[in-house]
Amino acid sequence: MAGRPRRVVWTEAARDGLDSALEYISEDSPDAAGDFLGVVLDAAQSLSFLSERGRIVPELQRPDIREIFVYSYRMLYQVTPPEVHILAFLHGARDIGDWMS
Repeated sequence: MAGRPRRVVWTEAARDGLDSALEYISEDSPDAAGDFLGVVLDAAQSLSFLSERGRIVPELQRPDIREIFVYSYRMLYQVTPPEVHILAFLHGARDIGDWMS
């Protein structure tokens, strides 16, 4: 039986990362950007029930901070008992050290 759902909360930094990705994609295709947004939001919302499904972020090695991939983007999130906090939305080629500093 599934546990109680967690609330999914986007941090400002994660929203900014998503906005940047959407701007980039929409330069070529506004329709593709809209489709991409739907996939990203569905993936984030799925964490309300499946929050432990992502892998532990290799660079951090903290069991409470995990990531899932949405196309070539990394969605980093922190799991707490009542909530899942989306911490970052980064292109996979980007150095995570830049985000951590």
